[in-house]
Amino acid sequence: MATQQRPFHLVVFGASGFTGQFVTEEVAREQVSPERTSHLPWAVAGRSREKLLRVLDRAAMKLGRPTLPSEVGIIICDISNPASLDEMAKQATVVLNCVGPYRFYGEPVIKACIENGTSCIDISGEPQFLELMYWKYHEKAAEKGVYIIGSSGFDSIPADLGVIYTRNKMNGTLTAVESFLTIHSGPEGLVLHDGTWKSAVYGFGDKSNLKKLRNESDMKPVPIVGPKLKRRWPISYCRELNSYSIPFLGADVSVVKRTQRYLHENLEQSPVQYAAYVTVGGITSVIKLMFAGLFFLFFVRFGIGRQLLIKFPWLFSFGYFSKQGPTQKQIDASSFTMTFFGQGFSQDVSPVKNKPNIRICTQVKGPEAGYVATPIAMVQAAMTLLNDVSDLPKAGGVFTPGAAFCRTKLIDRLNERGIEFSVISSTEV
Repeated sequence: MATQQRPFHLVVFGASGFTGQFVTEEVAREQVSPERTSHLPWAVAGRSREKLLRVLDRAAMKLGRPTLPSEVGIIICDISNPASLDEMAKQATVVLNCVGPYRFYGEPVIKACIENGTSCIDISGEPQFLELMYWKYHEKAAEKGVYIIGSSGFDSIPADLGVIYTRNKMNGTLTAVESFLTIHSGPEGLVLHDGTWKSAVYGFGDKSNLKKLRNESDMKPVPIVGPKLKRRWPISYCRELNSYSIPFLGADVSVVKRTQRYLHENLEQSPVQYAAYVTVGGITSVIKLMFAGLFFLFFVRFGIGRQLLIKFPWLFSFGYFSKQGPTQKQIDASSFTMTFFGQGFSQDVSPVKNKPNIRICTQVKGPEAGYVATPIAMVQAAMTLLNDVSDLPKAGGVFTPGAAFCRTKLIDRLNERGIEFSVISSTEV
C-alpha cells in the first residue's frame, strides 16, 4: 500500500457528522498513543471548512490539546462532486468513510478510492450495500491492490472477530455459534442517533432487492459441519443469561457468513454456522419491543410510512432513536457485552453422525457501542491496515473484517483499548 508519496496516512471523511466527530477524536488519541513509534499524519474531510474546524476545536478542548487543529490537514470535498472525492483519495493511504446511509452515499467513495489506489474502511451495517459492493468492486480492488473493508464498527467487528476468537480458543473443531448482545445503559437510558435508524428504515424497505441480489449471485452453499444449528423462536428465553432474547436484525449474520465462506474457500478452514440474538430483559421490555417492531414492520412497507418513520424517529422507536443522539452522560454510562455460545468436536471425534462434545463460552465486552466502541474499532482497523500489511490477504479486494484481519493483531489492539475478548468457560461434554 502506497504511503510514502501521500501526505496523509488517514483521512476521516464526514468528520463533522454525528459519528464522524467521535472518529476524529479517536484518531487524535491514536496520534499521541504511547505505543506509537512513528508520526501519524492525518486529515479531516467534508463539505464545510467551518464545520471541520469546529470539530477539531471541540476535539482539542476535550483532549486538552490546544495545538490539535494546526496539526491536522483539512480537505474540502463533497459526495456529489467526483473530482473532489478523487482529490481526497489521492492524498490518503486509508480513507475512514463516516458518511451514511451508505446505500446512498457509500459507492462514490469506494469508486474514488479504488481508482486512486487508496484503501477504504466504513462502518456500514447495511447488508445490501456491503454485498453489492463486493460483487461490483472486489476484482477491481484486487487489481489495484487496495483493501475495501465494510462494517468495521460496532456491531460487526465484535461479532465477526468474536466468532474467529471463539474458534481459535476451542481445542477442536468449532461448528456452530450463537451470539447474544446485551446493551447496558445508565440511569438516563439509551439513545442512538437517527442515522442508524434511517439505514434500518431504508434497508427493511428494500429487502426484496437484497433477496434478488443473493439469488443472482448463485453461489454454492457453504457446507454444514456437524448438526444444523436450529433457529430460536422470535422471542425465546436464554437461561444462561437469565433474559429474553429476539433475533438481532443488524448486518452480523450476513457479515459472519461471508467471512466463514472466505475462510473455508481460501484458507480451507471448517465453516462455522452462526445465529445472532439481542437480549431484551424481562417480559415488559418484550411487550414494548413487540409493539415497536409491529409498528416498524407495518410502516416500512409503504413510501409514506417510511417518510413518517424518518421524520419522527423518537416517536416510532419508543425513544430509542433521536435526531440529537445521546448526551455525553448517556454515552459515559453505557456499555455492551456480546456473549458467544459455541459447540463443536474434539480432535478425536468425527463431526459426521456424532453429537457435539465440546462447548465453549466467550465474551466481547466494551464501552458504549455506537460512539465509543465504533470509533475505536474503526481506527484500529485502519491502523491494522497500515501496520500489519504482511498479515492481510495477499491481493487487495472487498472484504469483511474477519476475512481481512483474521491473521493480524487487531484483537490485541482492541483488547488494549477497552474492547476485551475473553474465554468464560470451555467444557468437554
